[in-house]
Amino acid sequence: MNLPSYRDRRTTTAPPPLPGRAGNARILGTAAVAAMLLAGCGTSAPEAAPHSSGPAPSAAPSSPRPSLAPDLSTAATATACTNSTKLAGWSNRRLAMLTVAVPVSETSVSDVTSEVSAGAGGVLLFGGKAPSDLGSRLTTLKTHVPGHLGLLVMTDEEGGGIQRMANLVGSLPWAAYMGTHWTPAQIQQNVTKVATRMAAAQVNMDLAPVVDVDGRNVPPSKTNPDGWRSFSGSTSVVSKAGVAYMNGLRAGGVTAVVKHFPGLGGSSYNSDFGPARTLPWSTLQKVAIPPFTAAIKAGAPAIMVSNNVVPGLGTNPASLSPTVISSELRGKLGFKGLVVTDSLSAKAISAAGFSLDTAAVQALRSGADMVMFDLGGNVGSQTSSIATAITNAVAGGHLARSRLIDAAGHVLAVRHVNLCS
Repeated sequence: MNLPSYRDRRTTTAPPPLPGRAGNARILGTAAVAAMLLAGCGTSAPEAAPHSSGPAPSAAPSSPRPSLAPDLSTAATATACTNSTKLAGWSNRRLAMLTVAVPVSETSVSDVTSEVSAGAGGVLLFGGKAPSDLGSRLTTLKTHVPGHLGLLVMTDEEGGGIQRMANLVGSLPWAAYMGTHWTPAQIQQNVTKVATRMAAAQVNMDLAPVVDVDGRNVPPSKTNPDGWRSFSGSTSVVSKAGVAYMNGLRAGGVTAVVKHFPGLGGSSYNSDFGPARTLPWSTLQKVAIPPFTAAIKAGAPAIMVSNNVVPGLGTNPASLSPTVISSELRGKLGFKGLVVTDSLSAKAISAAGFSLDTAAVQALRSGADMVMFDLGGNVGSQTSSIATAITNAVAGGHLARSRLIDAAGHVLAVRHVNLCS
């Protein structure tokens, strides 16, 4: 999110059965002719028949009938169980639900019990003060997950003015302060303390760190999505600090979501409030991409894509751009983890001509795996509408089912779920 504080807001086919006596006679007759021809030619024995694991048969085979036994090794390979093979058997609706993160107030997480029971992939906590019993409430919520496959419980716990549960897990300063006054080791140590408490409260994903390169010494605002949310205006400092923060979360048992690809530093506006552009792609490649490259090399499990248009990479917001996600992030940078969108409730999305539903479909088509939206309105209705739009897109041929299965697979992978175990 940009400014969450502003919102509360081959199986082997068996041979056909042998025919009756006439058929058997024909088969045996053919075999006899073949034997005579081989004897007359005086050549070496023929190659072993396909699927045979033993030596080539002699000219006088011990059995006149072909083997009916299947190739077990081939069959085993063809039916090997993976998450993808399991997901292929799921309904489109269930797959679609797995790609949605449902927003909810941290003071009333039971409000999304229905959505979690329907298979939502995650919940996004909003608020400014977490209840002391948040952990037990979330534990109860997780019991409603179909098949008990786990649930991504995420929040924005960056530091400074963007913290949801500091009262429960401890406070961190703005990223700009950390980047200026703390070493990478200190950043990791302090973040680990907070992450450990987050995990104890059953929150297992943090929409942080921000690895945008932005040295403007100002708080985030409508016109500037970064400012103090950025560790530094130095690409090198941000790269090191971002990896340290990410490692701190990992050490505490929380999954990091590195954001906002491909970098919001120097943006023309805050996409939450209207259309926004990043710096030109040629500039981002030199200044903004290295911190993401460093994070990916360090094992980043998830990356959030921004809603800004990237000059030089098309006219759609980055979160809805196959060029940004599939070509650059997945292709050139080789990222194989979970890709999540920034909030599709952002004004930049509607200004680009997309509704929440159509944006969700476009995001998945572009390569994103999970979509998010803000708290507000009827969350149940919005969640159902998004899932329906995704399901209809698959049925209508506008979204490949293989892409939906791939997205669902990434959600399960980041949750360390093995459907075959």
